[in-house]
Amino acid sequence: MTRGQSRSSNQLIVQQAAQAMEQLKYEVAQELGIQIPQDGYFGYMATRDTGAIGGHMVRRLISIAEQQLSGYRG
Repeated sequence: MTRGQSRSSNQLIVQQAAQAMEQLKYEVAQELGIQIPQDGYFGYMATRDTGAIGGHMVRRLISIAEQQLSGYRG
């Protein structure tokens, strides 16, 4: 597998979501004080850091979904 490729077989239903997910990844990493490599290759990052980014992304997405389901407008 070459740099920048993912092993994930997940397919996005909304293609524009890929860009939003990338943006969210960088926002979460910045909030956590984790530097993401400029080339986008995560292979040299600590598993702890990549896991923290992914975990916080999931928390944020769940929070957004809960707000939308509750009808929150804010």
